[in-house]
Amino acid sequence: EAMRMKERKLVNEIIVVSCGPTQAMETIRTALAMGADRGIHVEIPLDQMDTFQPLHVSKVLAKLAEKEKVDIVMLGKLAIDDDSNQTAQMTASLLDWPQGVFASKIDKTDAGLEIIREVDGGLETIRTTLPAVLSADLRLNEPRYATLPNIMKAKKKKVVKMTPADLGVDMAPRIQIVSVEDPPVREAGQTVADVDDLVAKLKEKGFSSA
Repeated sequence: EAMRMKERKLVNEIIVVSCGPTQAMETIRTALAMGADRGIHVEIPLDQMDTFQPLHVSKVLAKLAEKEKVDIVMLGKLAIDDDSNQTAQMTASLLDWPQGVFASKIDKTDAGLEIIREVDGGLETIRTTLPAVLSADLRLNEPRYATLPNIMKAKKKKVVKMTPADLGVDMAPRIQIVSVEDPPVREAGQTVADVDDLVAKLKEKGFSSA
């Protein structure tokens, strides 16, 4: 979406940020090949990734937003591993900026942005001023793929490396994961001959006293 906004002359520069170990550079290079202008790699040692939490990411992004004087911080809706869905909201709170999360369409207006959000009951349209924090819903746009020439050009684009400490971010974990367990195995279903048999089975399982 950021690339499309740039193509429509709505943004001047796209800075892609990734927090993680060395492998995070691959994500940054891919984004640069897709059209981002420069990257920032906030290095997190692999052995600290288990305690690197959404609040830490939000603090890093908030510090970078202030440092780079950006107008829009755009994130994904949630991570595919822990499904926290917290980073965009906490980043907006730390910056005291308006937020447009679960965005399925974004339009620029004279006053700021008009955002269509996907909510449980359908679609909600909101308007925000800038600067703002946005998170992308699945239907915001179709993914695009980097071409080989752009992949080669991306290798020459600037990527700055830094640590959370460089930004003054405390890495102490705020949440302790007590355990992670698989869900209980679901029992196989049973067929019944008639209603009386069904009622008897429900009584046997303690679901009915009638």
